[in-house]
Amino acid sequence: MRHDIQPNERAFSTKEVAEEVGIATTTVRRYGQILERNGYEFFKDGDRRIFVASDIEALKEIRDTDLPQDEQARIVVEEQKEKLKGYTETALTVSDTYSSALGNPGQTEELLKLLAGELAASREMNVQLKQDMAELKNTVSRLQQDHHVISSGVGNFSQKTHTKLDRMMEDQKQQYEEMLEREKEKSELLKEELQTMRAEQKQEWQAQNDFNRRLEVTVKNTKGPWEKLFSLFRK
Repeated sequence: MRHDIQPNERAFSTKEVAEEVGIATTTVRRYGQILERNGYEFFKDGDRRIFVASDIEALKEIRDTDLPQDEQARIVVEEQKEKLKGYTETALTVSDTYSSALGNPGQTEELLKLLAGELAASREMNVQLKQDMAELKNTVSRLQQDHHVISSGVGNFSQKTHTKLDRMMEDQKQQYEEMLEREKEKSELLKEELQTMRAEQKQEWQAQNDFNRRLEVTVKNTKGPWEKLFSLFRK
């Protein structure tokens, strides 16, 4: 357990630490989490960290390192362990520090400043959270609008595609019907031509038959050499 705090040592709020180190209050908390998960000890009032001068130096080392932050945090932890070897453990706690501060006007002012700083930092965090929530809502709203636009675009494209396919099918159907009508007309014309040819042929055959009958009658009525001649053909 950490036991290197001095009776009159100044405690800093998260906002004051952020100003001293030159980083945001959210970054102070993140650096603190990095240090703690690697074994660093902060003074605490419940779950709230109480920062002292040595903690500010530790945060600066995390800020300025070229190494991975967790690796630098382990180095800081080793440095803290070496420093703590020079202190003897006492029964002094953070609560004792606050109690002694109540009897000292200067310390009371420092405590009030600390509490005011923490309150301001909390308000700042609330404002930041509200801003983040508003930005998140805007992002969700934009995504919903983009989804609506994409859905509408897909729907319009699908509708246009179906309309185009329906038009193509209607055109093909009309072309087929027109082609079928032309073929029917050709078939009717050919049929009429065949009927005309048959009628003409029948007329020719009838005319030939009439001619043959007349010729035969004429021959029968004719006497003399012609009759004998035709009789030879009849045989």
